[in-house]
Amino acid sequence: QVQLVESGGGLVQSGGSLRLSCAASGRTFSSFARGWFRQAPGKEREFVAAINWSGGNTYYADSVKSRFTISRDNAKNTVYLQMNSLKPEDTAVYYCAAGWITIPQAMGVTTQYDFWGQGTQVTVSS
Repeated sequence: QVQLVESGGGLVQSGGSLRLSCAASGRTFSSFARGWFRQAPGKEREFVAAINWSGGNTYYADSVKSRFTISRDNAKNTVYLQMNSLKPEDTAVYYCAAGWITIPQAMGVTTQYDFWGQGTQVTVSS
């Protein structure tokens, strides 16, 4: 059974940091792109960051660029999202995903991802 399990969410003050992890089990995702998305109450799920299979290319939403960093450890089948300088508008449920994606333009598209985690709540207080 394939599973993606997020961890590391929580409550943090504005300006603080959190590190999310997403551990995969049931199969290896070393050849898959990995992504992070988020969904705030009443809003659509939106792209946050993605990383290609090797970790050599990363992609970010403009709203998080220079504050968030995505990375991966293929030996651990895990992807990370380091979030710094957090703002109240970053409050959302964060989801990790995996997909067989080879073109940069598709990295931010939710329908390109085949596997999803259950999500972890991130709350940033002002």
